[in-house]
Amino acid sequence: MPHDGQDVATAETEVALLPDLLSLTGAAVGPAEHILAAARGAVKAMVTDGDRVSGTLVEAHQTAAHGFAWLATYVESLRQMQGWAERLQAEGAFGEIEQLIHQIAFGEYLWQIYGGIPMSQGEIVRLQDMGLSQDDMRVLMSPEVMTLTQYGNTQAARSRLVELMREQSANATVGHAGLDDELGMIREQFRRYAVDRIEPVAHEWHLADDLIPMEIIEELSEMGVFGLTIPEEHGGLGMSKAAMCVVSEELSRGYIGVGSLGTRSEIAAELIICGGTDDQKARWLPGLASGEILPTAVFTEPNTGSDLGALRTRAVRDGDDWVLNGNKTWITHAARTHVMTVLARTVPDTSDYRGLSMFLAEKTPGTDEAPFPDAGLSGGEIEVLGYRGMKEYTVNFDDFRVKGENLLGGEEGEGFKQLMQTFESARIQTAARAIGVAQSALDISMRYAEERKQFGKALIEFPRVSGKLAMMAVEIMVARQLTYFSAREKDAERRCDLEAGMAKLLGARVAWACADNGLQIHGGNGFALEYPISRVLCDARILNIFEGAAEIQAQVIARRLLS
Repeated sequence: MPHDGQDVATAETEVALLPDLLSLTGAAVGPAEHILAAARGAVKAMVTDGDRVSGTLVEAHQTAAHGFAWLATYVESLRQMQGWAERLQAEGAFGEIEQLIHQIAFGEYLWQIYGGIPMSQGEIVRLQDMGLSQDDMRVLMSPEVMTLTQYGNTQAARSRLVELMREQSANATVGHAGLDDELGMIREQFRRYAVDRIEPVAHEWHLADDLIPMEIIEELSEMGVFGLTIPEEHGGLGMSKAAMCVVSEELSRGYIGVGSLGTRSEIAAELIICGGTDDQKARWLPGLASGEILPTAVFTEPNTGSDLGALRTRAVRDGDDWVLNGNKTWITHAARTHVMTVLARTVPDTSDYRGLSMFLAEKTPGTDEAPFPDAGLSGGEIEVLGYRGMKEYTVNFDDFRVKGENLLGGEEGEGFKQLMQTFESARIQTAARAIGVAQSALDISMRYAEERKQFGKALIEFPRVSGKLAMMAVEIMVARQLTYFSAREKDAERRCDLEAGMAKLLGARVAWACADNGLQIHGGNGFALEYPISRVLCDARILNIFEGAAEIQAQVIARRLLS
């Protein structure tokens, strides 16, 4: 492989693909890791007081700390893309599409590491923000990095990728995802279901602000969606978190509301599996697995947001039972569910996470007309831009009674710890949902760009349109590989809060970028409610907020890496 710029430039005028690609990208990972280590040292010096990382200093240097989290996410993304490419090469499946995706990803992400990583639309973090000098950055001037940044993400490469994408089936996933045969069959099954049963009506549900029909929920129950990762001895399928990712991605590709139905069951089941008593597992898990019991997560309060340790809803013993009082908000699918996983304060005279307990609070499913028919329980719908299929609610407890046996684990003060145990799985699944939303934006925009004619030719034939589509496909694959990696770590029973957080952080940004660029491809039509891309844009926006806002996610990643 020539690393002299002139020789490569000559080749670039003739071909889109760089020769000896895996050697190039493999050699480029080391310099990226080196700059990450240098950034860690520089940022740690900013935020350390004595021998401990100081929360006050992390907040004071928040841009540097959060930028470091994004840098770490990028470096891990490059590692996982290299692993993906090497596995495909070994299987003889590293075709031209995959090579172009890999090349463009490295070319773009290495350039962003050097020149600036977008944390959001208006926040570009640069290495100098993390305390690095120009001399520190010279490690990124290796021949391999320079070749990839100069010739990896070119218009020729993007145009060739879209040319190959146009030859595929409209329902195809762009590039070999690296799944084994079993997961590949699961993907095909749920892709067919989404195409047949969800996509034709998803936009109608959104525009009418309708709940997803019970008929769909019953079909998903029959397909095992709600018991996907629940152990077989408790009535579930006992499948992997990787399978959960595939199912969540394909259902969310049809409509995020459908892809998110399983999230509540995943959270409730994980809470009970990790923290429940044997009796609670026997009582609740089979019903959750079958879909006969629909749960909702009741954690957030009006004035606390991400600060769950400051919750004020209280539960007080009354004989054998508990009585709940307080207000909750942003409760998804609250009305027609059967059980609420409620985080409430039970330990008097506490004001932090140590006084919180988790309850499995039974309720009667409601209707649109009477969403909360039980005594002591009330609330109302919150009208939202998107993510409408399950609806959002406020929930108020006014002397609402919960059976004593429904204190999770039978122990007070464990609620926050129990909830933290679910965050890995919840964030992995949210990352998968984000990939599905991003893929939906690509599907819709690709069709529109093929069909819409301007100035005598299809939109897709204009380089800046095709370039947007190419970058959608590339970043979707990057987010996908990072998400699959976190799922594999979870399946191997290794701690993966860091990996899950990175997958969620990147996946949410990719979903928004894809939806926003997709709407831009539609032009004025994208701003019309009748076009599905308007729904996808609204749905994508929530992904940067729930299951840990992007700022909170970056904070958690930075604290973990710096401590």
